[in-house]
Amino acid sequence: MMNNSDAAADAVPGAAIIVEDLTVVRGGVTALDHLSLAVPRGRIVGLLGPSGSGKTSLMRAIVGVQLVKSGTIEVLGLPAGNRSLRTRMGYVTQQASVYDDLTVRQNLAYFRRIIGAPASDIDRVIERTDLASVTGRLAGSLSGGQRSRVSLAAALLGDPEVLVLDEPTVGLDPVLRVELWALFRSLADDGATLLISSHVMDEAKRCDRLLLLRDGRLLADDTVRGVLEITGTDDVEQAFLRLIERGEPDLRPTAEREARR
Repeated sequence: MMNNSDAAADAVPGAAIIVEDLTVVRGGVTALDHLSLAVPRGRIVGLLGPSGSGKTSLMRAIVGVQLVKSGTIEVLGLPAGNRSLRTRMGYVTQQASVYDDLTVRQNLAYFRRIIGAPASDIDRVIERTDLASVTGRLAGSLSGGQRSRVSLAAALLGDPEVLVLDEPTVGLDPVLRVELWALFRSLADDGATLLISSHVMDEAKRCDRLLLLRDGRLLADDTVRGVLEITGTDDVEQAFLRLIERGEPDLRPTAEREARR
């Protein structure tokens, strides 16, 4: 059986994100325990697991705002947090990161100036996130779904190569969730790499690959089909529960597992 480090080292060449032997301790509790993984370029990778599994800690570490105890993280070939990545990555937190006393356009103009994106980028991201009808409204007057779109629009400024989205659909109604996932797919089709966290297991089937976390450890790193095959289920939630029952993860690629059966 492969260990975590081997799995990351043998990942798809040219991966957008490579995490090696990462340990994060928060408040005296180990949030991530010697975690290794890789995120392939141009794909939607779902980071799934229950609350407290380490999803947010991992995402914060990848964008360079989380203190780590040990291990390394590379994003687009550079150390996480490198200044050069500021215009190549977009990050959306669980809570909408907008200024309530500014309009949608004013919010985007502010963030555009911070990252040095061209002024024309504002109209591009407004159109991409379907915010044209509310550009003149104060962000504080918007619905939760609209505020989430503004945060996403801000993250899209500069046309980043990597997007890290922490539970972007939480609290949204089913229609808005479907619309956002359609946008995510469109971004991936255009070449962006998306790492999207969720605790909603039915969103997993919309991803190209899954990372299943529990208690700071990686239970699975595979395609949706691969996860279902190794657990003998047809439902991602049941697959996750079965992996928990097994305890020890099998992180070998699906093809290798099949060859060794």
